[in-house]
Amino acid sequence: MKKILNLAIAIAIATTFVACSDDDNNSTLPTTGDLTVDFTGLEALGADYVYEGWLIVNGSPVSTGTFTSVTFPQTYTVAIDDLQAATTFVLSIEPAGETGADALAPAATKILAGDFSGSSASVTSAGIVGDFSTSWGKYILATPTDTDSTNEASGIWFLDNTNPPAIAGLGLPTLPDGWKYEGWVVLNGTPVSTGTFTDVNAADENAATSPYKGSAGNGPGYPGEDFVTGSAAGVDFPTDLKGVTVVISVEPSPDNSPAPFTLKPLAHEVPADAMNGTVINMGSGPQVSLTGSVIR
Repeated sequence: MKKILNLAIAIAIATTFVACSDDDNNSTLPTTGDLTVDFTGLEALGADYVYEGWLIVNGSPVSTGTFTSVTFPQTYTVAIDDLQAATTFVLSIEPAGETGADALAPAATKILAGDFSGSSASVTSAGIVGDFSTSWGKYILATPTDTDSTNEASGIWFLDNTNPPAIAGLGLPTLPDGWKYEGWVVLNGTPVSTGTFTDVNAADENAATSPYKGSAGNGPGYPGEDFVTGSAAGVDFPTDLKGVTVVISVEPSPDNSPAPFTLKPLAHEVPADAMNGTVINMGSGPQVSLTGSVIR
């Protein structure tokens, strides 16, 4: 009888010990982990927008947090289950202070993305914004919105008139929702917009409302601008665009920054001896793609 009692006590003690050990092990399992991001080429956004990271877990987005600083690397604390189950990382541009249903998923302005392979993901803008590696551009100096033939060097139009009728002067991929193209001329070190557009075969969005165009019409049905009235960046119009830098950028939409966004697939300095009305070829821009890495 005494042996049976002792055996029962031993079993009870062992069971209690195992149960306690299991509880102890469970209590020491981590519930969060670190996600470190390191991106190249990002620039600060306008005051009303932030960058936000997302993990795609079982097909659904999980936010890793927002940031405005573009100094990297940066590390974020994420639920360990989401971190381990994530298949893809996405970076988007979001309105600051966003709440409600819109805050639960990335906006259309997705800028970087990549799939995880083991503990890391290589992310790029090429597959989610566009591949600009083969982009090309042409433009002419002309002022078709007025009747003054003496100021032709004060307008720029992204078209090719080598063999009339004119055709599009830009070879750019179609952008996804959340993005637009924008043309710029840099006057006195300040970029001045020539207008935003999504279709290289159509006039840009400010063709009818430009504060700089002349009174003879809106110009050809291609992106461009006449700088013949008013002023900008301390320059009174008309002016001479020879020697200035011309840029085509890719802009988030909506966008509240007055400066060109970091993606600039095409750029060119207008030759000092450029001939008015004659096609000029653009070159590759300073930032054709954005890249980065994500470590979990």
